[in-house]
Formats: sequence, C-alpha cells, structure tokens
Amino acid sequence: MKMNIAVLPGDGIGPEIVEVALDVTKAVCKKFNHELTYKKALVGACAIDAVGNPYPDETHEICMESDAVLFGAIGDPKYDNNPKAKVRPEQGLLGMRKKLGLYANIRPVSTFRQLIHKSPLRQDVVEGTDLMCIRELTGGIYFGRPQGRSEDGNVSYDTCVYSREEIDRIVRLAYGYAMQRRKKVTVVDKANVLCTSRMWREVAQEIAKEFPEVETEFMFVDNAAMQLVQWPSRFDVIVTENMFGDILTDEASVITGSLGMLPSASVGLHTSVFEPIHGSYPQAAGKDIANPLATILSAALMFEYAFKLTEEGALIRKAVSASIDAGIVTEDIAQGGKAYRTSEVGKWIVDYILSSK
Repeated sequence: MKMNIAVLPGDGIGPEIVEVALDVTKAVCKKFNHELTYKKALVGACAIDAVGNPYPDETHEICMESDAVLFGAIGDPKYDNNPKAKVRPEQGLLGMRKKLGLYANIRPVSTFRQLIHKSPLRQDVVEGTDLMCIRELTGGIYFGRPQGRSEDGNVSYDTCVYSREEIDRIVRLAYGYAMQRRKKVTVVDKANVLCTSRMWREVAQEIAKEFPEVETEFMFVDNAAMQLVQWPSRFDVIVTENMFGDILTDEASVITGSLGMLPSASVGLHTSVFEPIHGSYPQAAGKDIANPLATILSAALMFEYAFKLTEEGALIRKAVSASIDAGIVTEDIAQGGKAYRTSEVGKWIVDYILSSK
C-alpha cells in the first residue's frame, strides 16, 4: 500500500516523540512492504517564530494532500500569560481543526497490566478498562454564536448550538466503532436541562434503531462522570458533545495512571490527525527523556483507522507492551528501575518490530 502522511512535530518535546513514532512507522512499512512518503511542516510556536502564523497555509496544503497527519504537540511558555502576544500557538490547533473539518476526537482508554498500580483508582476498579471516548469537536458552546459581554461588562454569555447534521455524523461514527468493538454505545447528554441535549438524544434514538445489535444507553453527564471513576470497565463507546467530551476525556485519561501512554485521533472531512493527548512539556524539550509511547500508539491508530491496516497496528501495540515488560521505558514509568532515553525506547521498539516473526 502507498501511504502519504504529513508530519507536524510542533513544539517542546514534539520533535523528539514524533521522530521516534516516524521511525516506528518506517519500520512497520518496511516489515509489511508498504510504500511510505511523508512531508514535515511547521505548526504552533515554531511556526509563529518562522512565519508569524501558527498554522501556515503551506502546512494546511501539505495536510490536505496527505492521507493522514502525525502530530506532536503545541505550546511554548513564552506565550503563556503574555498580554503582548497577538497570536498564540494554540490558535494553530483550532485553525487546523476548523480548516480540516476535524469534527470528532477519538480517545481510546485502556490499561496496561504492567502499569495498573500507577492508576489513582484501586486495581479492582480499573482492571479490564477498555473504552473509547468520541467527542464532537467543532460545534457546541465553544463555537456557538452569539457570545460576549454586555456593554457595562457585568453580564457575559455563550451560546450552545448544534445542528441535526453535526449530531448525526458523530453518532453514526460512534456506532461504527461500536460495531468493531463490544457493541455498546453510551450517549452522554444533559437532556433534563438543555435543549441541545434533547436534540442529541432524539437523533441518537433514531440512529439506534438502525443498529439493533448494538446496546444503547443514555446517561446524564454528571452520572457519567461519577461512573467513570466508580466502574470504568462498564463502558465501551462513549459519544458526547464538545464541552462534556472535553471534561470527560480528561477525567478518563488519568485512569491508566500515565498521560504518556494515551493516543488520540481527530477524524476529519478531509484527512485525520493522530496525536498523543499530552502537551508539549517544554521543561523536557531537547533532553531525550520524554515518553514516546503515546505518540507511537497514535501511529498504531493511524495504521488501523486511516489505512485499515489492523495487523500493522496490532504489531505496534505488541511491541509497546513488550517494551514495558522488558523495562525499556522512560523515567516517568520506570518504577524504580533503569530509565531509558526517548531515542533508546524508540530504537528498541523498532528492532522488536523488524525482528518479529
């Protein structure tokens, strides 16, 4: 298969972790005889420094011409709490989501048995957790109009807006994933209070009839937040609106015990973006100590969902699990043993993939 990807390292530790994930991608392509082409492009603070735009037109063109985007992280301390900054790195991420039509954020949350003790939840609670959060990404209160403040500054307002089309496409996406998993969908809303949530529930009920083999449940967001920490293994696929999803995915991310282990995908109208959920971690930039596993697992998602290459994705997951078993990990999950460098972890996983039978 011919694979054409855009590579956007971004800021902070982004270049280091993306380079490792790219090496793993090359190794898998060599193993399975795929033809890989890729172009690197600027995004975030480094793009502002270079051309004054956190998501340059040239970067957008490269993304549009690609089958998938492998993305690192955005953010730089020099732009934090800086009132003189006319543009911020994070605007590059929002611009990319809007221009690529990235309407759904996909976050799988599963535990590694070797690291289960690092979870803030009891082992018997977290064991067996394997869920997928699907968050609507381009609608809702973050993008609704009108928004603003009154003339005297004493009243502010935001508007939550959703169309039937926006709800329909992401709910259908959730059912598609559920059909590949354990056939259960949890639709999270606040239909007892919010009009938009009542529309979400109405549309989801209509779509559920088309998937009789899938178990569908509806849950208020406050109950879902509670059950995620009480009984996370009860969930399979969770689908919800933008703000609820923003909060619940961050809550779910700590279940595994390490942000450095969680990949994500943002599904778009034009292409899809695959990235770790953690930030740019500028304190570690250039030190070769950042955990690359979430980015490597994001590459596994890319093989599976952008190119439908499940065997390739499975081999990457197997290699990551083997590296943890062997203790070839960075300092954040070293558990008192030797801590390996980012590049050393990457090389070990590449060697594992190339030598696998």
